[in-house]
This record gives sequence, structure tokens and C-alpha cells, in this order.
Amino acid sequence: MPSDIQVIENFIKNVENINSEDIESPRLPQSKSYLKITGIPYLIENSNISILPDFVETIIKSNYVFNNLSLTSKLQVIKA
Repeated sequence: MPSDIQVIENFIKNVENINSEDIESPRLPQSKSYLKITGIPYLIENSNISILPDFVETIIKSNYVFNNLSLTSKLQVIKA
């Protein structure tokens, strides 16, 4: 499976209006935003263990509110 950079590079090479020699190196977008979700308990019920990012990701993917959300990096769970 090609990496994201390879996909971008192949796409650029196939675009007719772009001279691929003028492009130094393809790269992924560098800007990031964050989404703060409140109201989720930080600790697992009846324990002193904090919730894991995988658990939060499962909840996000199962909720229709986040249907158009695209995660570009691993989630970070912090106590606010």
C-alpha cells in the first residue's frame, strides 16, 4: 500500500497543468486543528485509570455527529 506522500506525488505527476519539476517535494498539509470534547469522564468508572485514546476514537466513530470528521493523527486525551 503506498504511503500518503507517494499518493500525493503520483497525483501531482499526473496533473497536466502542473510542472512536476517545479515542485521540490510533495508533503502532507502542515496545519492542524484540535477538537475539544467535554463531558467525557477522564477516569474509567470505579478505577484510577484514565481512558485510552482508542476508546474515545471508538465512541467518536460510532456517533453520527462526527460523520464528516477526519482524524489525521492519533488522539490525545488530556485532563482539562
